[in-house]
Amino acid sequence: MEEDKVEFEQASEASASFQGERRKIIQPASLNDPKLAKLKEVLVGWINSTLKSEHIVVQSLEEDLYDGLVLHHLLRRLAGIQLDIEEIALTSAAQTRKLETILQALNKNLELDKKPEPDTSPKWNVKMIHSRDLLATLHLLVTIVKRYQPDLALPPNVSVEVISFEVKKSGIKSDKQIEFITLQSEDADGQSNKEDPIDELLRLDAHKVATVKKAILHFVNKNLSPLRLQVADMEKQFADGVILLLLIGQLEGFFIPLYEFHLSPDGQSEMLHNVSLALDLLNDKEIQVANVDPEDIVSQDMSATLKVLYALFKKHKNK
Repeated sequence: MEEDKVEFEQASEASASFQGERRKIIQPASLNDPKLAKLKEVLVGWINSTLKSEHIVVQSLEEDLYDGLVLHHLLRRLAGIQLDIEEIALTSAAQTRKLETILQALNKNLELDKKPEPDTSPKWNVKMIHSRDLLATLHLLVTIVKRYQPDLALPPNVSVEVISFEVKKSGIKSDKQIEFITLQSEDADGQSNKEDPIDELLRLDAHKVATVKKAILHFVNKNLSPLRLQVADMEKQFADGVILLLLIGQLEGFFIPLYEFHLSPDGQSEMLHNVSLALDLLNDKEIQVANVDPEDIVSQDMSATLKVLYALFKKHKNK
């Protein structure tokens, strides 16, 4: 009952700004979905990587895209379109005008007019983006990625439960539904692709998780023994990237020159350099590690560290 009250209050508040329109609001429970969190993380990382040379850093999709500055830079960087608009819009009216120009150019370049949506309600518009509508912002960014960087691995099967409402003179008409944000990926049997094995593992009983971690740790120490190194704490000891680089070199049979990485990293930036190099080496060797960023390893994320080690284990376990 309390949750329904919250949902109704959210719809009522939104209706004041969007009277006469159909709107959708993500249910609070869906905001905690790990798949949604991962999608947001991947999109933030992609934006920051794309705009790195322009020294733009995004931390929040909700708070950093509403004024049009980031979208303008993405449009210029990805589509080569330079618009005659102010770089920084401070007032709400100026931001709205800027967004309108940007979205007109984006929608035209995305050729949305040639691909009418089966749902007549738009997935995004100026008012939605400017009001920090997360659902609209996600739909827009996912469409941009599919158009300009189709090789970017977005988490599949991301969906949210939304409350859809329409404000009429007689009151608010609302209903709940599931809305998909990324493509539904299916295998040959028509079943959704299985989740990453490490993510599945971490939901098992503690003793099963411990058994797998023990096997991976044994594999790691066996291959590090020629270097007289031993790992006791996987999350902490791999966080600076040094042992990870040495392990990759041992398994793949090559020496990484000491000038390529920081043997005694001082600070997070040097740790990130090491881990980034390690992930690049894995990619060069076509060892697939899905949805892991250097920051994940440095921050001692259990799942991310295990994914990297499991990928190495899977390829070299018979050595």
